[in-house]
Amino acid sequence: MSKIDSPFLVVNPKSYLYGKESLALAKAADEAARDTGLTVIFTCPYADVRMIRENTENIIVCVQSMDPLSPGRGMGHVLPDSLKEAGADAVFLNHAENPKTLSDLYACIRRAAELEMTSIVCADSITEARAVACMNPDVVLAEPTDLIGTGQVADDAYTIEAIHQVRRVNPDVLVVVASGVSTAEDCYNMIRLGADGTGGTSGILNAPSPAGRIREMAEAIVRAKKDSV
Repeated sequence: MSKIDSPFLVVNPKSYLYGKESLALAKAADEAARDTGLTVIFTCPYADVRMIRENTENIIVCVQSMDPLSPGRGMGHVLPDSLKEAGADAVFLNHAENPKTLSDLYACIRRAAELEMTSIVCADSITEARAVACMNPDVVLAEPTDLIGTGQVADDAYTIEAIHQVRRVNPDVLVVVASGVSTAEDCYNMIRLGADGTGGTSGILNAPSPAGRIREMAEAIVRAKKDSV
């Protein structure tokens, strides 16, 4: 069972932001989480984890990936234990920009569970999402790779079917659909269609006010949850 509450917002600056700029947006996400009561997941580069964790209180700090290591040999790889010790609460795995082999992905999901880190695993298709759900991650992010960064949202039929198929395989897994999501309205629609979470990168970073866009998205998700009751 996931350690995060549904619904939630994922703020994913990827590698566009780092250092002081990453921290500034993390603080804006932290304020939005505090004011709305929504769970907000914020991804950041490895080197920024401790800085962001020590300067925020309300967000889930998420790293962009890790390797399936235990302390010991593994020079040059990303040690999960070091990320946890630095303050990482969650980890993205198998993103289209950093895919993993099947064996490494399963090992990373298990290591995340051992360290009590929330695992968020990306899948490029409904078939892949079903397979990923069998590995028992906390969250499956079912996003068609060809829609990432386009501003074109997956259609309603895809979203409904992806959620249905993942939950058939593993009803304990939370489901995110986010590719192409860029506005508060997009976020509202995803939650209304049954997704546990959604979020974005370019839709936030390219907004006139990225901090304002995060707040708009958070408020839209909260509103969608209330309207679904």
